[in-house]
Amino acid sequence: MDFGFGTIAIVVLVALAGYVIVVYNALVRARQMVKEAWSGIDVQLKRRADLIPNLIETVKGYAGHERQTLEEVTELRTRAQSLPSDDVAGRAQVEGMLSQALGRLFAVAEAYPDLKANENFLQMQTTLETLESEIQMSRRYYNGAARDLNIRIESFPSNIVANTFGFTKADYFEIENPADRAVPKVSFS
Repeated sequence: MDFGFGTIAIVVLVALAGYVIVVYNALVRARQMVKEAWSGIDVQLKRRADLIPNLIETVKGYAGHERQTLEEVTELRTRAQSLPSDDVAGRAQVEGMLSQALGRLFAVAEAYPDLKANENFLQMQTTLETLESEIQMSRRYYNGAARDLNIRIESFPSNIVANTFGFTKADYFEIENPADRAVPKVSFS
């Protein structure tokens, strides 16, 4: 059997097209994983943002003169909610500052024994601790999905397909200030 140049060229083109399709689909899958992971973070951040007004009202009832801390938490919550949902770096920065402000809010509450004993406050404290843990898990999942996409986009030869079809790297959800990396202390013991 004599395979001519035309037959070999067709086989090579079919193989190349098959490779491009496989790589393209892998890139699409990785991009969707990043979107799904970001959605998970977004949901947890929304749950935390929804808890904050009730927390502030409860603290305000006992510690109304701690106005600066209460206003800071409120302002940061508003800033976080006003950012575009796909601004990963901006959200990471503001959410880190919000975590710090919540830590200061709970530090203020330490000075009020009646507040520390308030059942609503204790329930919100427990809910916030759970949410912070879930945000941390969601962040890890998102960053793993972003890493996988970024590796595919930067690795040869899949980077050729990624560049051809306009795939872009995903930002990591990182906290810039190392002091912000600590989960706010919300334990009253």
